[in-house]
Amino acid sequence: MQKSLLEGMRVAILVTNDFEQVELVEPKKALEQVGAETMIIAPEPGQVQGMNHDIKADTFKVDMTLDRANPDDFDAVLLPGGALNADALRIERKAQAFVEKMNRADKPLAIICHAPWLLVSARLVIGRTLTSYHTIQDDIRNAGGKWVDQEVVRDHNWVSSRSPKDIPAFNQAVIALFAERKSPAMGQQHT
Repeated sequence: MQKSLLEGMRVAILVTNDFEQVELVEPKKALEQVGAETMIIAPEPGQVQGMNHDIKADTFKVDMTLDRANPDDFDAVLLPGGALNADALRIERKAQAFVEKMNRADKPLAIICHAPWLLVSARLVIGRTLTSYHTIQDDIRNAGGKWVDQEVVRDHNWVSSRSPKDIPAFNQAVIALFAERKSPAMGQQHT
C-alpha cells in the first residue's frame, strides 16, 4: 500500500486502562504505515496499561485526555477492545459523546472485540450490523443491533471485528474504509 494513502487523516484511538494491547498496536501501526496520524485519547493523563489477555503488558503515553478531545479535530475513530477497558470506557459520558458526534458526522469508526460496548451505551447500535467478541452478542442484540459471527463486518461508516485473530482482515478493512471516507481536504494523494 502506498505510504500517502491516508496522509492528513487524524485518527482518535479511545482507550482506558487494561485494553487488549494488540488491538491498539497493530491497527495503529497499519494506519501510520499508510500516512495516518494517530492519537491515544484516554479519560486520564499519563499512561494507559495494555494487556495481553489477562496479563499486564506495556504502558502507552496518553496523547490527549477525553475532556480536551474535540471530535471536529479528528477524521476517524479506532476503538480497541479488552473487556476491562471497554467496560470502563462505556460509562465515560465524554467517550459516549465523542463517538456520538463522530457517527453523526458520518465519520468512520473501527471497532474490535469488546469495544462495541461503548456504542451500546451511546445508543448507536440500533439498526446496525456488526460483530464483536462472542460474549457480548446479546448486549448488541438487546440494544437493537444485528450481531453476526464474521471476521470483519462493514456497515456504512463502521467496520468491526471479533478478536485479535481477525486483526489482519480488520486492518485491511479499516484502511479501505478510512481511504474511502478520506476527504480531499486532508491532503492530496501522491502517485
